[in-house]
Amino acid sequence: MKYASTRNPALAAGLSEALLQGLAPDGGLYLPRAMATFDVRSLDGLAPLATLAAALLAPYFADDPLDASLDAIAAESLDFDAPLRAVEGGAGGLTVLELFHGPTAAFKDFGARFLAACFARLLSDGAPTLTILVATSGDTGGAVAAAFDGRPGVRVVLLYPEGRVSPIQERQLSGWGDNIRSLAVAGSFDDCQRLVKQAFSDPSLRGRFALSSANSINIGRLLPQLVLFAKAALAVRDAAGAPANFVIPSGNLGLATACAYARAMELPIGEILLAHNANRTVPDFFLEGEWRPRASVATLASAMDVGDPSNMERLVSLYGGAPALRRRLRATSIGDAAIRDSIREEFSRGGLVICPHTAAGFAAWRAVSERERRAGPWIVAATAHPAKFPEIVEPAIGQRVPPPAALARLLDRPIRKAHMEPTPEALTRQLEQAARSL
Repeated sequence: MKYASTRNPALAAGLSEALLQGLAPDGGLYLPRAMATFDVRSLDGLAPLATLAAALLAPYFADDPLDASLDAIAAESLDFDAPLRAVEGGAGGLTVLELFHGPTAAFKDFGARFLAACFARLLSDGAPTLTILVATSGDTGGAVAAAFDGRPGVRVVLLYPEGRVSPIQERQLSGWGDNIRSLAVAGSFDDCQRLVKQAFSDPSLRGRFALSSANSINIGRLLPQLVLFAKAALAVRDAAGAPANFVIPSGNLGLATACAYARAMELPIGEILLAHNANRTVPDFFLEGEWRPRASVATLASAMDVGDPSNMERLVSLYGGAPALRRRLRATSIGDAAIRDSIREEFSRGGLVICPHTAAGFAAWRAVSERERRAGPWIVAATAHPAKFPEIVEPAIGQRVPPPAALARLLDRPIRKAHMEPTPEALTRQLEQAARSL
């Protein structure tokens, strides 16, 4: 399988090269030249997530050096579950897809661990140390740090917006070992993402520091995520006999793109509704038809505070243009007041405790017409554990939310971070320091 740039389909690479490069040389994002399709009956009985992943991803690993290692990569990285939990009416009504059972209690663990397992097999002894450069709005950085912590041949440089992630997220971003450098940037996530993209577009920097990515700009993050939607959709098909409709809390659109890929593979997926916070770039695009990136604003759902989502390029490419994309997906915006209300109301209805991002998804589903809600099974993706946001969730429900054991262990780590201005020159200096010390 070859992977083409979203900006120039003639510019293609094999999977291993696409993973190591992160971004294509022209600044585009890699995507498969063709989506594999499956007879869903051939997937019956592939219940463990790793087993299903090996079957679904085999076409994307074909003719690549990583092909022989796919089973081992999946088994090593996807060793925790993504269970469905009934909320209303069982599998034929509303269920929640819990994506927070990994080591950092967020959905990013699936892709980050999968990518780290791939890199471990691509980096040979004696090769230059690879620098994983990551911009994060909260959860990505912690998951990447956990996945790459202590791995030989790799250093990780994390950029996050200072003061715009939750206190627990910051502890996850900055409590790691000697091969992780955490940079608190005086700006927004969009500033962090801009700096990362500028670095990747500079050939001298890419060569000097052997830059690669672990954001959702890296196709290696999206491939395992499509398996999550496949597994959930197959379970709902078996239980309800109908395609599953998904509500996906969205920021940089990586999870949404993975769901769209799963549907393009002819898996039983119906509607895809994107739930954004007050950052309205995507909802306004669906409403007006004009792509107008803008500066992000801080919200309760901080991991979704993105004003210029990178993966829009992949979605437009997948559907062959913006008009077709606007016919195949939907998007809505949920403000902070509605997020607070959603946390409170879902707890009052059935004792469900959800994070602010998941709350945006529930609010989006509640806003869908009753006729449409009853027309088929719906799944809301729960993207993070609510214990990561106690300052928001606990006052809304009136009780403490204990962290899962894996998250609690991370919170005991000391904070280690450096402060950085949002300029290319400052980032270059930090990369030089990381190269000397990590």
